Amino acid sequence: MPATVDRQDNGTTARGGLDAPLAFVAVLWLGLLLGVSFIATPVKFQAPSLNLSTALDVGRVTFALFAKIEWVLFAMLVIAILLTARRHVQRWICSIALLLILLLQAFWLLPVLDSRVGEIIAGASVPATNHHIFYIGAELGKFVLLLIISLDALRMFSKSRGNT
Repeated sequence: MPATVDRQDNGTTARGGLDAPLAFVAVLWLGLLLGVSFIATPVKFQAPSLNLSTALDVGRVTFALFAKIEWVLFAMLVIAILLTARRHVQRWICSIALLLILLLQAFWLLPVLDSRVGEIIAGASVPATNHHIFYIGAELGKFVLLLIISLDALRMFSKSRGNT
């Protein structure tokens, strides 16, 4: 697809408007990530009436569902990138990094953490590991990558609307 610019009557670029879906998906995912991983999860462990087993079980179910939602959001993000007129290398690098993080979480971190939660709920004493720290690092990585994509798409959308 050529990188030509089609002008509408009001002076905005027709193709530049295609950055809006990308901005929407990236900002939506970013908001969900903040809400689930950085607000709801830590807060539930501060609720005095919620015992550790229940909090861990709720977390396990929450992250299992959120992981599925993230795969849908990833697919939507890739489609949105494909629809944009500008094929920024930065967007693809961030998307590939997001894919690697999702794969790492799906095939290594979540299964290990789920197993540990199951053992804790069953009353077993489990040795300390760094898996939880790795998961937090992965979540922070997704946050940074989604922030980069969001800001880029919003900047390009704003430019296309004539709001430089």
